[in-house]
Amino acid sequence: MGQYIKVGSTTELEDLEGGKLVEAGGRSIAVFNLGGSYYAIENTCPHRGGPLSQGMVAEDVVICPWHGARFDIKTGSVLGPPAAVGVQSYPVRVNGEDVEVEIS
Repeated sequence: MGQYIKVGSTTELEDLEGGKLVEAGGRSIAVFNLGGSYYAIENTCPHRGGPLSQGMVAEDVVICPWHGARFDIKTGSVLGPPAAVGVQSYPVRVNGEDVEVEIS
């Protein structure tokens, strides 16, 4: 089991229209709020390194802003090319007002 690290508050993250870039445990992570549920995935697209936190969100999918690869926000799975593999997904919990990501 890893360590949970605070990446923001529910107030800070409640009105996200896309993702938010956070640094936790030396990792670059994109945090998303989908209808009050929080999700965290690796921020860097495996295709050419695009920042997923800056991608367009359509329902539970984020589209890489550089080349259009699509990823499931909930699981990190790749849904469309040009990326051939998914990104790491991180467990998220809400502890009071704190949104925390588990880093192992």
